[in-house]
Amino acid sequence: MRWIRRLLILVLVGTVGGSVLVGCSGTEAPPPAATAAPTPGTSAPNVVEAVEVENRVVDLTINSAAVGRELKVRLLLPADFAEQPTRRWPVLYLLHGCCDTYDAWTRNTDIERLSQQSPLIVAMPEGGVVGFYSDWITGPKWETFHTVELPSILAREYRASDRQAIAGLSMGGLGSLGYAARHPDQYAAVASFSGITHTLYPGHAQNYLGLVESEGEDPLALWGDPDRDVEVWRQHNPYDLAEQLKGRLVFISCGNGRPGRLDAPGTSPDDIEQSLYAENEAFAERLKEVGVDAQIRLYGDGTHNWPYWERELGLAWPMLTKAVGLTG
Repeated sequence: MRWIRRLLILVLVGTVGGSVLVGCSGTEAPPPAATAAPTPGTSAPNVVEAVEVENRVVDLTINSAAVGRELKVRLLLPADFAEQPTRRWPVLYLLHGCCDTYDAWTRNTDIERLSQQSPLIVAMPEGGVVGFYSDWITGPKWETFHTVELPSILAREYRASDRQAIAGLSMGGLGSLGYAARHPDQYAAVASFSGITHTLYPGHAQNYLGLVESEGEDPLALWGDPDRDVEVWRQHNPYDLAEQLKGRLVFISCGNGRPGRLDAPGTSPDDIEQSLYAENEAFAERLKEVGVDAQIRLYGDGTHNWPYWERELGLAWPMLTKAVGLTG
């Protein structure tokens, strides 16, 4: 499992994590429908604590019935949030990657500066070390938390509107694409940077099972066995869900794992990005086959690292904000 060992080494030195942002297809996306109501029979989620970390940055602790514990969410509020007490705000969800945390984007990029002039809420939720942005067969229901519980809290307590976009990188790319495909009326746009886009690519399923197991979790509790439960895997595999992305603004990008101009001198080739590049090549072809008008950036040299994700976020930002109804 050299892929997994490489991943864990990169995590320890602080180069893996995070999620990223949304892109475009060159056509206007229809406004998403209102967020679904909480599932009957479950406890309503509630905010246990809200802490103002600094100007515009608020950390929420949310008691999630879906996941079964308290979870963290970092919010970046609009600059004039307090001055406009009746205004409702669009939301951009940024999903972090494997083995990282809810504060990854503010810790590793200048998202605060980038969003300063954009009147929207940026929500960065906890997604689990290896949560894989899914309702597990047996275990946590991360998808329910992110697509039902959290939006209901933001609408109720932070005046979030029903215009939403979602993006992520690596494991968060899997989450953003999967959520957009399975909830097509909820998100106006979706993007994946260095994302997991084809879990059933030859040889890759065992890597993901091994990654879950390396964190002390039962790998079969996620989606089951990739052979015996292949239909469950397909329901969570962006490649197999590609056609369900029609009508969204879609952006995908990935490097090939060879050190590029944003890498430090002496950087070694990156097995993770190389592996994901193969998935993204296949996914890009699949999008074309099913007629999804996506912006695709397979940009060549580049590793699985923050400088590339921050660059891609900046490139995608104008189209992202347009997707949720903002101009300028």
